[in-house]
Amino acid sequence: MLLKLASERKVLFVGGKGGVGKTSVASALALARARSGGRVLLVSTDPAHNLGHIWDLQLSDTAARVFTAPAGYVDAVEIDPQATIERHFTSVSATMMKLLPEQLHRSAQQHLDLAKTAPGSHESAVLERIAELIDHGAAAYDLVLFDTAPSGHTLHLLTLPEKLTGWTESLLASRSRSERFAAAARGIVGGEDPQAEADSELRRNLIARRDRFARMRETITDETATGFVIVSLAEKMPVAESLDIVRQLRDLGIDVASLVVNRRSPADAGSFLTERRELEETSLQVLRQKLATVPMTELPLLARDLTGEEALEELAALLAGAGRVVE
Repeated sequence: MLLKLASERKVLFVGGKGGVGKTSVASALALARARSGGRVLLVSTDPAHNLGHIWDLQLSDTAARVFTAPAGYVDAVEIDPQATIERHFTSVSATMMKLLPEQLHRSAQQHLDLAKTAPGSHESAVLERIAELIDHGAAAYDLVLFDTAPSGHTLHLLTLPEKLTGWTESLLASRSRSERFAAAARGIVGGEDPQAEADSELRRNLIARRDRFARMRETITDETATGFVIVSLAEKMPVAESLDIVRQLRDLGIDVASLVVNRRSPADAGSFLTERRELEETSLQVLRQKLATVPMTELPLLARDLTGEEALEELAALLAGAGRVVE
């Protein structure tokens, strides 16, 4: 069921409460999709960056091949917000210096350096990189699979494309008023304005940014292209948070495509685990009742740590068909 979902959608987000095994599930699903012939881009948006630990590899903001199958492969990226911030502000600085007289360059650069650490700059940088990777991945991969940060951070990020598109529209409107005033002044004074080309470049940059966020918003709210896979444990707090995530995602217009209940206790392994499983059943009944239309996959508690390709192969096999699937 999950493998079918990964074959049908272009973009999947795997998310949930911290500590439920999101990175393990995302990595195993990427591996299973590659084994079925898919080209997969696996992206970590979590500042903790557990993706490299799971694959037992050193990863960076540049895509690296982590798994190769006969007909498919997995490339992995760990988003580096600071690198994205530096790229963005380098571009902004180059444009600003064309607009300002030389004597103001130093002061302008100081303001830009402060802006790099301003509230919201980290989130904006991560979102811009996600939008870039969705754009790039749509052409180069069969699936772009995001291993996300804990749910609060991720849900906040997913509200930003619409907000930043509107904010950029306001900046463009302001630039239009300034350009009309400058054009009128040139008509009175005469002559060419050396800043006209710099103004045009700034406008082009703003339009490109606006369009990128608008495309991202369109993609993530298209249920034929994008889905959100929620990973939970069969415990009271993760179940409660999962229900809250579903509500917020639906408010954002994002399709909740599947549930994965991770680390289920075995049914016949002694009295302690039997009692534990009965408690889990009580929690799961809440999910089944409130999210009856969302497919659910249950994954067993495994005996080994999920590190390295061999361990991921075991989990991928479960996701691809051996796990207990509840329709």
